[in-house]
Amino acid sequence: MSAAEATGAGREGILASYDFLDATVDTIKRLRAEGFEEITAFAPFPEHHIEAALGYKASPVSLFTLVGGLTGAATGLAFTVFTSMDWPLVTGGKPIVAIPAYVIPTFEMTILFGAFATVIGVFWNMRIPDLTGDVVYDPEFSAGRFGIYVTAPSTRMDTVREILEENGPSRLEEDAQGRAHG
Repeated sequence: MSAAEATGAGREGILASYDFLDATVDTIKRLRAEGFEEITAFAPFPEHHIEAALGYKASPVSLFTLVGGLTGAATGLAFTVFTSMDWPLVTGGKPIVAIPAYVIPTFEMTILFGAFATVIGVFWNMRIPDLTGDVVYDPEFSAGRFGIYVTAPSTRMDTVREILEENGPSRLEEDAQGRAHG
């Protein structure tokens, strides 16, 4: 890899618009097989075939939720136990630290921390706020068409164009700066 490619200079992009899902998925698979990694797909609705073709794995948000929930459970239990130890109140010969009484606060803190961690995990993985946004976009992608935007070194753009044209795109648009992956 040259120094220009490593810094992102000399990169271009191509946006292809497709009418059919299978053409889009086949093109993405072919691009990935040729070693292109900077691929952005646009679809009018969430489509799992496109996610699979792009090589997406299971979402790490569930790990955020698990860590948040366990932290909340530990916090809720510690809060109630330390409160009882700091202000001991013996009633009817019951022990000062009585776990059944602490189940509800512990459960509520588990849910609260788990929910907060889930929201943080979603924002983290979506890279929100994204102040740059996608420069290349076509409003038709919200109305029924599928799109693929590929950023690659200038020297490999002929290969990208050839692969994109194999499945008959309705439109190809070139982006000389390769700005969609800012």
